[in-house]
Amino acid sequence: MSGPLSHIKVLDLSRVLAGPWCGQNLADLGADVIKVERPGKGDDSRGYAPPYLKDEKGNDTKEGAYFCAANRGKRSITVNLSKPEGQQLVRELAQQCDVLIENYKVGDLARYGLGYEDLKKLNPGLIYCSVTGFGQTGPYKDRPGYDFMAQGMGGLMSITGEADGLPGAGPQRVGIPIIDMTTGMYASIAICAAIAHRAVSGKGQWIDVALLDTCVAFLGNQAMNYFATGESPKRIGNAHPNIVPYQTFNTADGAVILACGNDNLFNKFCEAAGCTDLLKNPIFATNADRVKNRVETTRILNEIFLKRTTAEWVKLLDDAGVANGPINMIEDVFKEPQVIARGMKIELPHAVAGKVPLVASPMKFSETPIKHEVPPPVVGQHSDEILRNVLKKTDAQIAQLRSGGIV
Repeated sequence: MSGPLSHIKVLDLSRVLAGPWCGQNLADLGADVIKVERPGKGDDSRGYAPPYLKDEKGNDTKEGAYFCAANRGKRSITVNLSKPEGQQLVRELAQQCDVLIENYKVGDLARYGLGYEDLKKLNPGLIYCSVTGFGQTGPYKDRPGYDFMAQGMGGLMSITGEADGLPGAGPQRVGIPIIDMTTGMYASIAICAAIAHRAVSGKGQWIDVALLDTCVAFLGNQAMNYFATGESPKRIGNAHPNIVPYQTFNTADGAVILACGNDNLFNKFCEAAGCTDLLKNPIFATNADRVKNRVETTRILNEIFLKRTTAEWVKLLDDAGVANGPINMIEDVFKEPQVIARGMKIELPHAVAGKVPLVASPMKFSETPIKHEVPPPVVGQHSDEILRNVLKKTDAQIAQLRSGGIV
C-alpha cells in the first residue's frame, strides 16, 4: 500500500466505531492494519444491521453496512483473548507492530497481560492508544461509554435542536455518532504525533483518549460563549449563536442555507437579493448589530427568501459569490458534481458481496496519494495469512490453534 504511513504496522483490538475509525484513518494513510476479532461473531458492529451489503444478485449478505463504514483497509484475524494461547498471539503481533489501538474497559487487557506496561516490556517503541468512554482516570473511568451518552453528558445535545417553545423543541443528538468519529480522529492525530516523537526519541508511549473529553473539547466556540458570559448557550435550531445571518431560510419550494461569515458577504447578499436598503439601517450594519437584532433580521430575510425557489437562490448567490447551499438528502450528496469530481465515492471488490461502495478518505496528498485497495474484511478473512506470513506459524500449528478454538 502507498501513503505517508506505509512504513507503519498497526494492531487494532478495538470494536464498534471510535477505535475502528482511528484504525481506518491509519489504513487510509497507508498503514498495514491487522484487526483482531472474536472467533465467529467478530466486531460488535457487525451485528448493527440491517441494512446489509447486497450480493451480485441483489440478495442480503450477512455483512452489515455499519461495519463496512469503519473497517476498510484492514486485515482480519480472529483470536480468542480469553485463552492464554490467544493472549500469546496478541503479544507476538504487538512485538511486530508500531501502534496498538484498543477500546476495552479500563484494566481489562491488563488482566490478560496485554496492558501497556506489559507490552512495553516486549516492545519499548510501541505506541499504545486506549479509547474509552471516560478515560483511564477519574471517578467515571470504570463506567461503559457510548457516543449517545457522551453527546448528552458533554453538553452537545443541549445546544442541538429547535429552540424551546417551537414545534419539535428539545435536546437532539447529532444524526451521526459524531463523538465516536471525532474521538477516532483525535486518536489518529495523537498517534501520528507519537510516531513523530518516536522518530526523534526512539520511545513509544501510552495515549489516553476518551469520548467525554472529546465532546467537551468539541464544544469549541459554545464553551467559550459560556466562559465569556457565565450562561449556558441555548438551542437555536439552524441559526448560529455568533453570526447573523448564518442559518436556513425557507424558499418558495424548499429551503436554502445562507452563510454570511463576514460583513462583506452580507453586503453582497443584500446587493444580489435587491435589499440594499438594509445596509442603510444601523441595526443591520455589522454582524454584532445583527446578532443583537437577530429576530428582526431573520423576520425580514424570511420574507425575502420566500420570493424565489431554492434553485433560483443558489444560482443567484453563487453568481454573487455569497456562501450558500441546498439541504441535500444523502442520495443527492453523491450526485453533486463537486462530490463526484473529488472522487468521494469509491467501489472495491468484496469477498462476499462481490463489490462494496464506500466513502473515500477526504485527505489528499501531493507526494503520497492515498490508494484505496483493501475492502472491509469478513470475519477472520486473513487469519491464515497473518498466522503464516506474519507470525511464521506452520500449517500444523495453525491447525492446532483452530482445533483449540484459539482462532
